[in-house]
Amino acid sequence: MSKTIFITGASSGLGKITAKLFSEKGWTVIATMRTPENETELSQLPNLHILPLDISHPQQIVETVALAEKISPVDVLFNNAGYVLAGPLEAITDDQLEQQFNTNVFGAIRLTRAFLPYFTARKSGVILTTTALGAYIPDPFMALYVSSKAALESWSTGMFYELAAKHIYIKTIVPGLMQTNFVGNAQVKFHEAYQDDINKVLAAYADPAAAANADLPSTIAAAVYEAATDGKQQIHYFAGNDAVTRYQELSKKGLDVILQERKNFFLTNK
Repeated sequence: MSKTIFITGASSGLGKITAKLFSEKGWTVIATMRTPENETELSQLPNLHILPLDISHPQQIVETVALAEKISPVDVLFNNAGYVLAGPLEAITDDQLEQQFNTNVFGAIRLTRAFLPYFTARKSGVILTTTALGAYIPDPFMALYVSSKAALESWSTGMFYELAAKHIYIKTIVPGLMQTNFVGNAQVKFHEAYQDDINKVLAAYADPAAAANADLPSTIAAAVYEAATDGKQQIHYFAGNDAVTRYQELSKKGLDVILQERKNFFLTNK
C-alpha cells in the first residue's frame, strides 16, 4: 500500500519539485497552496490531490488537515511553506514582523499540532520542516528570516523527546542557496540609512557566479525523500553541496571567522 505525504508551499520551488518526486515514487501526494485554482501542472499527476491552505490561518489549518486525512491517512508531513522578509530592522513594521513569524514559525507548529492526534493514534509519522543554512550562518539584512528558521531548528530538536516514545520522527531539511528566484520572491524592505549596503547585498545575490554555486531544487527534494524514508532518528539533514560545504567550514573555522568573511564578501566595495 502506498504512503501519503502532505506538503505545504507546493505551488513553486522546492515544494513543487518534491510533490513531483513523491508522485513519481508512487506515493499519494496532498499538495497545498494558497491559490490552487492557478495550479495546472500538479493537477495532471497521478495520485496527487491539491488543497487550499494559507498556513497563517489557524482555522483553515484544522479544516484542511481533517480533509486530508479523509483523502488518505498521512504518513509524512512536510512543512515547507514560508517566505523571506529581508531588510534592516528599522524598515520593518510590526505587521510585517508578525506575518513573518506567523507564516514561517507558527504555521508549521500549528500544522504539526493538528496532525499529531492522527500520528499518535497510529503510533507512526514523520514530520519534516524546511529551515535554512542561514539559521547557522546568517547573511546581511536577513536577521528576521533566519531567526524564524533558527526557531524551527530549535523547536524540532526540542520536540524529539515528546515524539520519540510515540514512534514519530521529527527532522529538518537544511538547504543552502538554491537555484530559485530567491531575490525576486523575497519581500525586501528599504531604509535610506542602509541603502548602500542593501544594494551591495542584492548585487551579490544577483551575481551569476552565485547562481552557479547554488543547488538544484531537485537535489534538495532528494534529501527530503531520504529523510522521509530512511527510518533514522537523525534530526538535521544538511541538503545540497552548498549547505554541506559551508556547514563544514563553520565547524572548522567557527562562527566569528565565518561572519567576518561573509561581511567582507557582501559589504566591501568590489
